[in-house]
Amino acid sequence: MTLLDETPSEPSDARGRAAELHAIRKQVWSGPSERATEAQHAKGKLTARERIALLLDEGSFREVEPLRRHRATGFGLEEKKPYTDGVITGWGTVEGRTVFVYAHDFRIFGGALGEAHATKIHKIMDMAISAGAPLVSLNDGAGARIQEGVSALAGYGGIFQRNTRASGVIPQISVMLGPCAGGAAYSPALTDFVFMVRDTSQMFITGPDVVRAVTGEEITQNGLGGADVHAETSGVAHFAYDDEETALAEVRYLLSLLPSNNRENPPAVECEDPVDRRGETLLDLVPADGNRPYDMRKVIEELVDDGEYLEVHERWATNVICALSRMDGQVVGIIANQPQSLAGVLDIHASEKAARFVQLCDAFNIPLITLLDVPGFLPGVDQEHGGIIRHGAKLLYAYCNATVPRISLILRKAYGGAYIVMDSQSIGADLTYAWPTNEIAVMGAEGAANVIFRRQIAEAEDPEAMRASMVKAYKAELMHPYYAAERGLVDDVIDPTETREVLVRSLAMLRTKHADLPARKHGNPPQ
Repeated sequence: MTLLDETPSEPSDARGRAAELHAIRKQVWSGPSERATEAQHAKGKLTARERIALLLDEGSFREVEPLRRHRATGFGLEEKKPYTDGVITGWGTVEGRTVFVYAHDFRIFGGALGEAHATKIHKIMDMAISAGAPLVSLNDGAGARIQEGVSALAGYGGIFQRNTRASGVIPQISVMLGPCAGGAAYSPALTDFVFMVRDTSQMFITGPDVVRAVTGEEITQNGLGGADVHAETSGVAHFAYDDEETALAEVRYLLSLLPSNNRENPPAVECEDPVDRRGETLLDLVPADGNRPYDMRKVIEELVDDGEYLEVHERWATNVICALSRMDGQVVGIIANQPQSLAGVLDIHASEKAARFVQLCDAFNIPLITLLDVPGFLPGVDQEHGGIIRHGAKLLYAYCNATVPRISLILRKAYGGAYIVMDSQSIGADLTYAWPTNEIAVMGAEGAANVIFRRQIAEAEDPEAMRASMVKAYKAELMHPYYAAERGLVDDVIDPTETREVLVRSLAMLRTKHADLPARKHGNPPQ
């Protein structure tokens, strides 16, 4: 007896087979049930396919393995074998450039990862690496599929291994749109950028119930691992938004600033903002008095094309600014001290934040511009015991290791080790400029005078007058604006109003820069 004899209702011609295929596709696209879709929407969340439609150019998505089903048995799994196995994978385009994507479908097994589910993700990650195109993960899953046991855990291991292999090769972006608990949280942590949506997304290794059982602490899911916690306190999330639509629109914008892979340059665009636009406003933005704060963001707005930039980790370690922007249509990475926060000092978190941003830009051929106004490293027992030496060395290592074009600009203060660490000429900056308001020194004039002239001040009839006199003398001798330039440590002192043109012309000259690193497997950066 033939198979057709057993199932006479099956179509026997090509038209019938095609009709059957379209019926299956309709089932795949509609998902498990209308009720499941309504439940997803009731939580304020979009479905996986709705998210992909927002991320990619209209009509560009091509799905991979939509008909995949798990082969697991036991615990009722053999009776429930939905298409896609709870994850949608494929590729499409963002502004015409290829992007790979996988999206957990919470309507199927709560988006939990099983063997087939993981295999689909492994395949699309391998395709992204081979094609040299960015990978975006839309995360909304309940962790490992418990019914499949260790096979599910091994699936995560394969994802982590590919995250690591792809690091610095293709941009990897994780968008958190639901829960992400346990070991599953390590995949986003291995990627270049993490986006989170308030109220609906959470990330933690152990949830509130485990925390309560072990420590007795009472805390909510959002209080433990919500978007604001990771954007402000832990630094796990680079961006946090109120809704999925905004988050996915910002992912598209971020992708427009990144190359497809480490062998390409970031995409350039036509620029109508004049290269020689003078920044008269800069003369009033930055006070000459080094003790007066100002908003460094306003300086950045004056320098970049049309005042537009994307700040990374905007709410974490706010004493340093890291941003992607364009100058004359070319993408640049900007690292800047923020005098409005902790006077712009470097501390543990700021050093980590800036170091990883420098590494990201170097990996993806994005030139670096560093804006200095730094009084030093933050003093304190907590900082020393927390390893400020080790963490500050991360930033130093990142800059020293970077081979992309590097330009530093000293606006005001640049004191001590923090000056050296913030891409000074001595650690390899290609060009170093300064404004006439710059003060480059081992430390501030007051502190230096107290050390150098301690005896004279102590023995003077009027110590305060003597101190003021010595401070003035120290400034005149070692801290005048042209001291570093006279010694070749600054390439030029420039008029603040000409800064944009100077930076753009310098970047254009450095565009063909080539630097060879010593042959080695990899360095051993400070941890």
